[in-house]
Amino acid sequence: MSNPHSAWRPQHAIEIVAGTPRGAGLDRTARALAAALEATSKLDVPIQVTNMPGDASRKIWTHLDRHPGDPHVLVITSPNVTTDHLTGFSAFDHAQYTPLAILHDEYLSFVVRADSPLADGAALLARLRTDAGSLKAAVATSRGNPNHIFVHGDISDAALVGRLLAEHQPRAVLHFAAESHVDRSILGPGAFVQTNIVGTFQLLEAIRAYWGALEPAAKAAFRLLHVSTDEVFGSLAKDAPAFTETHPYEPNSPYSASKAASDHLVRAYHHTYGLPVLTTNCSNNYGPLHFPEKLIPLMIVNAQAGKPLPVYGDGQQIRDWLYVKDHCSAIRCVLAQGRLGETYNVGGWNEMPNLDIVHTVCDLLDELQPRADGASYRTQIAFVTDRPGHDRRYAIDASKIHRELGWRPAETFASGIRKTVQWYLDNPQWVQQVQSGAYREWVAQQYATS
Repeated sequence: MSNPHSAWRPQHAIEIVAGTPRGAGLDRTARALAAALEATSKLDVPIQVTNMPGDASRKIWTHLDRHPGDPHVLVITSPNVTTDHLTGFSAFDHAQYTPLAILHDEYLSFVVRADSPLADGAALLARLRTDAGSLKAAVATSRGNPNHIFVHGDISDAALVGRLLAEHQPRAVLHFAAESHVDRSILGPGAFVQTNIVGTFQLLEAIRAYWGALEPAAKAAFRLLHVSTDEVFGSLAKDAPAFTETHPYEPNSPYSASKAASDHLVRAYHHTYGLPVLTTNCSNNYGPLHFPEKLIPLMIVNAQAGKPLPVYGDGQQIRDWLYVKDHCSAIRCVLAQGRLGETYNVGGWNEMPNLDIVHTVCDLLDELQPRADGASYRTQIAFVTDRPGHDRRYAIDASKIHRELGWRPAETFASGIRKTVQWYLDNPQWVQQVQSGAYREWVAQQYATS
């Protein structure tokens, strides 16, 4: 582990770079972390420690730039290290864990502060596997598309967002970035506040500066489209009319509250600064490439693995279901034709209880990939304790987008769910890539049977 930096030329390795600008003793921390990684993992790649005293931030940047093909570069830095030279990495001093905004081929880079709980081999390894697997799957999906440029960053990083706007000069920004899982917001609401509220604020500020400096024609043509959720409207009674765009905001979870706050910020920047914004509030999405912590992909993946199919409470929570490609077509429609400052509900016109969704998935799997024992996948359904504050019903009235812009979904639920189940059956490698030990542990904790 003490090979000199100048002689290190591995093809596949984990490197731990210890930046020690003030003699913080991080070399010892780096070596302890390396030993922990070796002890807690079965990695068949070398682990290299590189100590960079002095102006560590500049040296680390130069080092990373010279090793564009090396995977999983881990950087340990002291809490007070200056990061001005690490362009776009200004979140160093504000987070215990910050993914770097650069990508080495298909591999991920990390920053781990010395005072972070992740400066522990087992915890860091779990995070490494989770993020690297998900990121590699996302990159693989877009590889080969000349119209796609992938930048791994954080919308809270104002310097990075500003640099990307200046570099690429977009005529529109689609703001999808959000922490979006209600269950995770209950367990850890802080990340939702940081990304959905603070991140949206930072993005709005960067866009306001960029938009304000555009030439008149480009300024008039620019759009910011903010993608939100029907959950900001709260819960409906079974016989209540569906949400319209004028329904009062009544969020009931940290997730929906954080998204409601972001909606209000976007609206305020339009009315205060004239920012040319559009907002969409969509119902539950489903379709290919859906991360398997969400209901439909979780049911498909667990069913195939012979695991229980966890259903909250009595399973009678009602949602409207929107096929992901229909959602994309609605966003294109609103971006092209929507009236500035307006909000458009986007729904699939498919209200169904969660239990009916699970039954439909099981029945399709019975048809497309029957169990070896001939039993129905329905036998794997397991009712688990309901989550706190679980909304009983969401329903979207998407009449406005149809009336004003002519949009309606192309897929019925029957056609969309069949395409979805078939995609997961046809793409087991993608599912394996995005799953990890950390993901499996989270699912086990969250859906423990009662």
